[in-house]
Amino acid sequence: MPCRATDDATSALMELRFVTSESTFSYFAALESYLLKHGRPVAFYSDKHTVFRVPKPSQHMTGMTQFGRALAELNIEILCANSSQAKGRVERANRTLQDRLVKELRLADISNMEEGNAFLPAFTKRFNAQFAKAPAKQNNLHRALNIEPDRLSEVFCLRDQRHVTKNLMLKYDRKRIKLEINDLTRGLVGKFVDVYEYGCGRIQVRANGVVLPHTIMNPERRITHAAITENKRLSAVLEHIKAEQDKTPPKVKVKPISARNGYRKKGPDRTGKSSKLDRHYAQKHADHDARTASQGSDI
Repeated sequence: MPCRATDDATSALMELRFVTSESTFSYFAALESYLLKHGRPVAFYSDKHTVFRVPKPSQHMTGMTQFGRALAELNIEILCANSSQAKGRVERANRTLQDRLVKELRLADISNMEEGNAFLPAFTKRFNAQFAKAPAKQNNLHRALNIEPDRLSEVFCLRDQRHVTKNLMLKYDRKRIKLEINDLTRGLVGKFVDVYEYGCGRIQVRANGVVLPHTIMNPERRITHAAITENKRLSAVLEHIKAEQDKTPPKVKVKPISARNGYRKKGPDRTGKSSKLDRHYAQKHADHDARTASQGSDI
């Protein structure tokens, strides 16, 4: 799917690329390319995708997504479309691209993402020459970067805080991470550390900006049927699931309905206590014997 950025004043395509899914890292890559080409804009105007905004914020959340946190560090505002007219401005270029771009890719006999991304710079140049408009003012409001370009990777990553247990262990993304024992990590028991996850999958643990040596105890994890995934990340997740299925054929154990409902067969009681059913029949036999004895005494 295409990931794009359009200049609101001129309708020119400022950034266009094909990505596997609309994930946070896909937008990080597009944003980094945009900044290196054009500089920092004043604001980005987007739809209400969960990459850009928290749909249901609560008092226990910061109310800011990872993408929003990165923009805040770069001093760039994010504005989400809140009306049908605004959404139309956001989606109008998509309608044109879905018509013209698909046809040009077919004519160029392009059917994979790598060749498509190589084709896009020339297409963008032709598209802007035909559809872009001259701005009302010629002033370029893009600003210089407020961070060194080689440090952008520290901004365009996933960040979170995790609690360190007394065993110097912490959990992140279903992984168990153990910190190496040294003078610094001994004082982190019961405290929170910063976890950085980069687009390449590398995980880094820091405390007060210092990188901590660590070991990931279970780096390989399997996505199960119970995993909850955002629908716009589904394609990337399905690719991972397919790769896992090809490596290890699943072994499915068929269970009876009683087992699925939680029933467990109990063995004989080794404690010597009688069951409720045994006590019921014992009382029933005792009552019968008592009635028989009383009838014999009457005769």
